[in-house]
Amino acid sequence: MKNEKLEIIESNEFQNLFDKSKKLIDSARSNMGQMANAITVLTSFLLGRYIIEQEQQGSERAKYGAKVLDSLSSYLTEEYGRGFSRSNVAGMRQFYMAYKDREDEIIQSGIGQFERAFGIVQSGIGQLETAYKKIPFKLSWTHYQILMRIEDKDERDFYEKEAIRSNWNVSTLKRQFHSSLYERLALSRDKNDVMRLANEGAVPQKPEDILHTPYVLEFAGLEDKAAYHESDLESAVIGKMQKFLLELGKGFLFEQRQKRFTFNDKNFYVDLVLYNRLLRCYVLIDFKIDELTHQDLGQMQMYVNYYDRYEKIEGENPTIGILLCKQSDEALVDLTLPENANIYAKEYKLYLPDKKLLQKKLKEWLDEEQN
Repeated sequence: MKNEKLEIIESNEFQNLFDKSKKLIDSARSNMGQMANAITVLTSFLLGRYIIEQEQQGSERAKYGAKVLDSLSSYLTEEYGRGFSRSNVAGMRQFYMAYKDREDEIIQSGIGQFERAFGIVQSGIGQLETAYKKIPFKLSWTHYQILMRIEDKDERDFYEKEAIRSNWNVSTLKRQFHSSLYERLALSRDKNDVMRLANEGAVPQKPEDILHTPYVLEFAGLEDKAAYHESDLESAVIGKMQKFLLELGKGFLFEQRQKRFTFNDKNFYVDLVLYNRLLRCYVLIDFKIDELTHQDLGQMQMYVNYYDRYEKIEGENPTIGILLCKQSDEALVDLTLPENANIYAKEYKLYLPDKKLLQKKLKEWLDEEQN
């Protein structure tokens, strides 16, 4: 029987059947997973709505608010078991308050009343994808449990869009938020770019768009002290290359560490050579643990010039050079390098920045720009 089965497969007699069956099952599993997430989130949204609009008559601080949550939690737990603790039910209420502006979006999408979304799901597998697209929640409930606690709507929308666009898992979303990605990107751009962040996400369009202030390298596992060498930092970062590329931003591809090139019978070594497919250019990185010097800048300019003249091909953009140093010196950079040199000195930190401090700085910066 075994040989006979192999003969049927090899003869391709049923290959069309096999292909269609596989495609159907893969599509069904994918859509069911997406719909399960969407329905879980939508259910939480609806329960939060019931608490606010029905149980509390629309009052956010109802006199019996605490008792409503306690009673509803007890009832749902008795009916369905785990998953409806008081804190979870309170979280659903908070979720609705954070995203209640999407109520009109759901109605205008053609779903109509919220409860009709479930009818679409029951109407058959062929309509699953259409139904999923109409529900304005594309992440898991665990994602939204993190997002709904972000008070600033622009910041919350930014992280949601980036999580969807870049397919962040929950741990990645947590790290990006706690490392203050939004504030650091905002502080590195002009006013118009800041206001675009929540709507468009962090898609690089020019060299400055891939630069952060500062880069957070706590994942490297090095203590924040002076008793380490540049090679230690380089090795630690290389050992965590996936997280380092995530910290740098979008579109980065790893080419080589300690990349050697020879010029006039002399060998030179670039600590790290990357390529950014969105900007279509090489990105050269050197690690510096000591005070930044003009020699460091001159050396990077030589590296950049070499890549522009001998490695860059037609259609690619000019090479970018980044010196990652413990403390940058913008005045020295301006004095040493010509304008539009495409070379940047950026600080790194071996610990997560104080998020409240960065938020305060961002607010002060925006206030200054608006005055």
